[in-house]
Amino acid sequence: MIKKDTLRWQFLTSTISTTMALLLLGALTLFVLTAKEIRNYVHQDLTITTILADSTSETTAQNLVVTLGEKFYVHKIQFISREQALQEQVEVLGINPHEFLGKNPFSISLEMKMKADYVCTDSLAWITEDLMQESAIVDVIYPEDVVETINQNLSTITYILILITVVLLVISISLINNTVHMGIYSQRFVINTMKIIGARWNFIRRPFMLRSLRIGLISAAIATLFLLIAVQWAIGIEASLAQFIPTRNVLIMVACIFAFAMVITLTCTFISVTHFLKMQERDLYR
Repeated sequence: MIKKDTLRWQFLTSTISTTMALLLLGALTLFVLTAKEIRNYVHQDLTITTILADSTSETTAQNLVVTLGEKFYVHKIQFISREQALQEQVEVLGINPHEFLGKNPFSISLEMKMKADYVCTDSLAWITEDLMQESAIVDVIYPEDVVETINQNLSTITYILILITVVLLVISISLINNTVHMGIYSQRFVINTMKIIGARWNFIRRPFMLRSLRIGLISAAIATLFLLIAVQWAIGIEASLAQFIPTRNVLIMVACIFAFAMVITLTCTFISVTHFLKMQERDLYR
């Protein structure tokens, strides 16, 4: 009876420890994926304006919208008529240039948003050259300083995230490994007895591997449940977070949790059991 109670207590403590490590890993995975979504959002929100020649008709401009919209680097494109440009200027400045100039000073323009991977100084340079190949386009305008600042800040954040990921991954693996090792350590004499009576190593490993598999599955399920509740709670407080935590990323997080749980628990168990199988009987008392 004492033996069963001891095993149950070890199973419980191992499950709790593994769950905490998986919670840490799952939260980190979701945080990294969310940071990537925010990066893409910031990049795709950058507007590049192409100014068309004064002689360009609206029909030609609309055809150009279709042509440029098919470019592999364009995420979204919008046609801005002369009248719309004038109206926007009036709303911003509160004055109408048409009243004292006697004409609308604005040209037809196209506002484009690029795909996230192409919002960098080098890419925008050759994109500008490519756009200028169109005879109707006379100028391409975008905030170069803003692009450079954004990319520098995002690069810094990326490096920090990578460092944090490595550190927390090492901590998670160490925590699970120590938990598994201590659980098997308490059974080292059982392992030695089975080895003495001639049991094959794979036969000895099997119950420990199955036990670790159960712990990994249960821990992964609990960690996933807690994180899903946390995600729903966060979205409930701030609905705008939903666009940065798509279902795809949540599924990736769940897959990472279960994969990590299976790989690490089984690997650590295999290594720990093998370690005690190789030990001499005199070393078991140390």
